[in-house]
Amino acid sequence: MELRQRRMIFWGSLTALLLLFMIYAFRPQPVPVDFADVTRGRLTVTIDEEGETRVRDVFVLSAPVAGRVQRIEIEVGDEVVAGETVVAEIDPVDPTLLDARSETEAQAAVRAAEAELEFASRELERQKQLGQRGVASARDLDSAEKAYRTARAALENARAALQARSIQRERARPRRAGEAHIGIPVVAPVSGRVLRVVRESAGVVQPGEPLLEIGDPRDLEIVVDLLSADAVRVEKGQEVLIEQWGGGDLLHGRVRRVEPYGFTKISALGIEEQRVNVVIEFADPPEKWQRLGHGYRVETRIVLWRGDDVVKVPLSALFRAHSANGHGGAGAGSRADQAADWAVFVEEKGKARLRPVSRGHHNGLEVEVTSGLDTGTRVVLHPSDRVADGVGVESRQ
Repeated sequence: MELRQRRMIFWGSLTALLLLFMIYAFRPQPVPVDFADVTRGRLTVTIDEEGETRVRDVFVLSAPVAGRVQRIEIEVGDEVVAGETVVAEIDPVDPTLLDARSETEAQAAVRAAEAELEFASRELERQKQLGQRGVASARDLDSAEKAYRTARAALENARAALQARSIQRERARPRRAGEAHIGIPVVAPVSGRVLRVVRESAGVVQPGEPLLEIGDPRDLEIVVDLLSADAVRVEKGQEVLIEQWGGGDLLHGRVRRVEPYGFTKISALGIEEQRVNVVIEFADPPEKWQRLGHGYRVETRIVLWRGDDVVKVPLSALFRAHSANGHGGAGAGSRADQAADWAVFVEEKGKARLRPVSRGHHNGLEVEVTSGLDTGTRVVLHPSDRVADGVGVESRQ
C-alpha cells in the first residue's frame, strides 16, 4: 500500500511539474518594442530642397561692332569699375574691305562689264548699218543705243568700285601691319567682378556676340525649384534656414519671390515634375556668407510653421485607428490635421493600450498632438501587427 501511494505521489508531482512547465512555456510573452516619451517643446515645419546661389544682376558684355577682338587678358574674379575698366578691345572691320577673294571678284566684274560693253557696241554698230539700208526700225536702233549706254555705265561703276576698294585696302594695310593700331574699347558697364569669360582668344566677332559676364558677388540670392504642390504653400517673407553651404554657421534668409510660371523638369527617376522657382534673399550681413559665389550649392529649409511650446511625439508612433490592426505609419506633411481618427499605443503597467489622439502640424520626424496625450507618457514606436490593445510589451534589448 505504501509503495502504491508513493508511486501515485511521484507521478502526480511529475504531472503537475510538467503542467506548470507547459503553462510557463506557452504563456503570452511580452512583445519587444521601442519606446519614446511624449515631450513638450519646439516644432518646426519646413520644406527642404537643394538650391543654388546666383548673382542677382548678371551683365553680359557683347561686341558693339563687327571686327577682330584682341585677346582678353582679364580673368575670372578680377574686379572691374563701371565706366573705367577696359575689358576688351575690338579692331573694327570695314565691310567693304577687300581680301584676295573679294578683289578677284571685283576684277572679274570689271572684265564682265567690259565684255558686255563690247557686245553692246557691236550690236549698236550693226543696228546703225541696218538702219542705213532701211532694214532696221527706229525702235531697234533706240534699244541698241540704250543697251550700249547701260553697259558703258556698268563698266564705269565696276572700275570705280574696284579703284575705291583698292584705295581702302591700301589705307587699311598699315593697321593690319601694326603701324597704326586703331581699336574700339569695351568698357565695364557696372562695378563688380568678372564671372565668366565667354571669348578669351583673339578672333573675328559679329555685333552682339557675347564676350564676358560681369556681376557683383556681394549681391547674391538663392534660387530653389520646388514641386508646384509645395510652392503653393510658400509665401513672400517666410523665413528660410540655409545649411550645408560649406561654412560652420547656420545662415538665415527670407523668401523674396515665388515665380508665377512653372516648368517641367525630369527627375532622376525619369518622372516629369512641374517645378516652380522660389527666389530667396539673405537676411544675414554679407560678412557671414561672403565666401559664397555665383552658382554655389546650398541646402534650404523654408519655414512654413513654428510652434515653441507644443506637445509632440515621433511621427512613427501614429497610425490610423480604423485601419486593420492600424499599424501603418503617418505620412510626412505640414498641414494641420485635427481629425480624431489617429491613435497611438501607450505603455501602462507593461501593457499596450490603444489611445485615440488628434494631431496638428507635422514634419518628417515629429507631430504635434493637440489632444489625447500628456507629457511624460511612453508611446510605442513603429508598432507591428503583434501589438494590440492589452498585449504585454517590453523594451527592445
